[in-house]
Amino acid sequence: MERGFWGTLLWPIEWAVEWVLVAFHSLNTALGLPEASGWNWALAIAGLVVVVRILLIPLFVKQIQSSRRMQLIQPELQKIQKKYKGKKDPESQQAMTAETMDLYKRTGTNPFSSCMPILLQMPIFFGLFYVLNGLSKVASGERHSAGPLGPTLASQAEQSTLFGAPLSATFMSSPDLNTKVLTVILIVLMSVSTFITQHQLMRKNMPDSALNNPFAQQQKMMLYLFPIIFAVSGVNFPIGVLIYWLVTNVWTMGQQFYVISRMPAPGSPAEKALQERRAKRGKEHRAFTVPGLHRDHSESEGGATSAEAAAASGTTVEGTLSSPVRESGQRQQPKRRKKRR
Repeated sequence: MERGFWGTLLWPIEWAVEWVLVAFHSLNTALGLPEASGWNWALAIAGLVVVVRILLIPLFVKQIQSSRRMQLIQPELQKIQKKYKGKKDPESQQAMTAETMDLYKRTGTNPFSSCMPILLQMPIFFGLFYVLNGLSKVASGERHSAGPLGPTLASQAEQSTLFGAPLSATFMSSPDLNTKVLTVILIVLMSVSTFITQHQLMRKNMPDSALNNPFAQQQKMMLYLFPIIFAVSGVNFPIGVLIYWLVTNVWTMGQQFYVISRMPAPGSPAEKALQERRAKRGKEHRAFTVPGLHRDHSESEGGATSAEAAAASGTTVEGTLSSPVRESGQRQQPKRRKKRR
C-alpha cells in the first residue's frame, strides 16, 4: 500500500520511534508487566520521551545560554530601536538591521535558538501520531510498518487499553466514554503542567525590567491561550500521543525547576535567592555574563566602563561575591594587574 507524501517523509522518524517503543516494551515485559497491557505501552511512550529529551540536552543548554543573552542585551536592543524610532526610510531600516545583527554577532546571541528544541521534537511527535494512527492498518496487513512493530505487536498495541480507553483512539473518532473522559483529563493535566512551568518562569526567573517588554507580554498571553490550544488540538490526537505530550510537559516542568534553582537568569529573584544560599555556605556566585556587551560604551557615553553602563541599565556584569568577573571590553581589574607584578 502507498504511504503517501507525509508517510514517506516521516518514514525515518517512524522507524526510530518504532524501535524505541518496541525496545521499552520488551524491557517492561521482562520486568513483569503483561505484554498486552496498556500500561506497558504507555510506559514505552514515556521511555520514548526520556530518550528524546536526553538527546536534546545539549540543545537545551544552548537554549538557556541564548535566553540569558537575549535578556542581557535587551537594553542595547532598545537603544538601537530608540535610535531609529520613526525613521521609515530604507537606509535607516537597513542600518538598524545591520546594528542589530552586529549586536547578535559580537555577543554570540541567536534569537532563534530557543525554538530549536521544540522544532526538533515536532517530527517525533508526528512520527508517533503516524505510528499509532496506522496500527489497525499494520495489524491487518494493509500497510507495512517502518520498523519492528509488525502485525502481531501492532494488533497488541491497538487492542491495549488504559483505564478502558484504547491508546490509538481519539476523542472525536471514538464513541467510547472512557476515551472521552481520559482525553479531557490528559488535556487538563497538560494545561496545568504548562501553566506551572510558564508561571514559575515569569515569577522567579525574569528580572523586573524584562517583565515590561513586548516579549514578556506575549508570554503572559500564551500562558492563558495554551489551555485553549490544547483543547482544540488535543481532541484530534490519539490517547498515546497525548501521553507523550503530557510526559514531555512534566519533563519540561522538572527541567525548569532545576534550571531556576541552579542556573537562574541574571537579575531575577531566583538569582538573588541562589546568591544568598551560596553566601550562607561561604561560596562565591558568578552571574552569567555576555562577552562583547557594552563594548562601545567608553566612546559613546563619555568614557563609562561596561560595568558602569551595565549597572545603569540594570544588567549584571560583575557576578561574584568576593571578586569581579572580567568581561570583554572591560578595563583590567586590580586583581589582574596584581598578577603581573
